[in-house]
Amino acid sequence: MNFLHFFSRNKIDESVKEAREKTGSILLDVRTPEEYRSGHIPGSRNIPLQDLEQADTVLKDKDAPLYLYCQSGARSSMAAALLRSMGFTQVSDMGGISGWHGEIERGGKES
Repeated sequence: MNFLHFFSRNKIDESVKEAREKTGSILLDVRTPEEYRSGHIPGSRNIPLQDLEQADTVLKDKDAPLYLYCQSGARSSMAAALLRSMGFTQVSDMGGISGWHGEIERGGKES
């Protein structure tokens, strides 16, 4: 494990804990449906990056705290910028699930 990986793991671990403690927050996985089914953070919803332009049809409250992740952090960064430009006010980019140290859930479907 390299030095930067250690800090990204702590970031996503702490961010998931924060999200679970904050009322109305949404954990959002922006990977593909296939990636989501292969393993995701329990309680997360899947809206792939390529479908985020329609996110406001699923995510009705633009002031809800959103916590985003992908595989490595690249797509979640792009997704965060897009959601902010769409008027979502509380968007947190947690980075990549590759740094997640907790339980992984398999299966499920996208939102």
